Amino acid sequence: MEFIIISGLSGAGKTSALHVLEDIGYYCVDNIPASLLSTLYTLCLNSTNESMKRAAVVVDVRGNDNYEQMNNQIEDFKKSHSDVKILFIDARSDIVIMRYKETRRKHPLSDRLRDGTVTEAVEFEKALLTPVKRAADYHINTTHMSKKQMRERVISLFMEDVTKSLTLTFMSFGFKFGIPLEADVVFDVRCLPNPFYIPKLKMLTGLDSSVRNYVLCSNDTQQFLKRTLDLLDFSVPLYYKEGKSELVVGVGCTGGKHRSVTVARALQEHFQSLGYKSVVSHRDIEKPTTD
Repeated sequence: MEFIIISGLSGAGKTSALHVLEDIGYYCVDNIPASLLSTLYTLCLNSTNESMKRAAVVVDVRGNDNYEQMNNQIEDFKKSHSDVKILFIDARSDIVIMRYKETRRKHPLSDRLRDGTVTEAVEFEKALLTPVKRAADYHINTTHMSKKQMRERVISLFMEDVTKSLTLTFMSFGFKFGIPLEADVVFDVRCLPNPFYIPKLKMLTGLDSSVRNYVLCSNDTQQFLKRTLDLLDFSVPLYYKEGKSELVVGVGCTGGKHRSVTVARALQEHFQSLGYKSVVSHRDIEKPTTD
């Protein structure tokens, strides 16, 4: 039995995440009160329909008026069931506000607040969902993500049984676009040789063998990888021992296209060879080349 609770900020992408899970075979329900979690769980558990053994539900402010009670119900429900995981979908406040202004949709909390502005509603929701965010097993921040990237991220997390192991996500990014807010560990590779200044490599990425070879052939890169892998080889089992479900390792260069992509791939390949469930995500690889 797998039971995923999706929660997070309105406008951050919860419904999109639910649709992805539905596409890969989960039985999905959007917007149910937290008080019905146990009822739905029991129905899924006792169902003879095997498709209901993998369920995902969205629980957020829309179906719950008592927010403190909602938080407590989610936390108690999760503690009572070892096969329940929480996925929290987040985004930077200004990005959520911009999305609401672009779509001209009303925030679900607007009518419940004195001023009713989108800004007030977003900040209020962010504060009241803090307990759920802290209890979450997985975090996805969609601030800099395209719909395609979000889909790939959700699939990488839940295509297999989420209860089996720790998932390692190696995310390349560009510092000029901001550090991934969901990253647990961040490595800065701006100290390594930069292909951006090689004319024939400038417009390529770390997915191209010529760029990869240029970065990895450097003695500095090899020493950096050795020391980084020593640290991760030591610490990853400790995260697993503590019961962490996902560890997001950010690898950043200036633009997120050359060095960070190369190093993130190298780290992911190392842990994949050790048998870990590991995925790689290149957040900024499609952005304009400015390294």
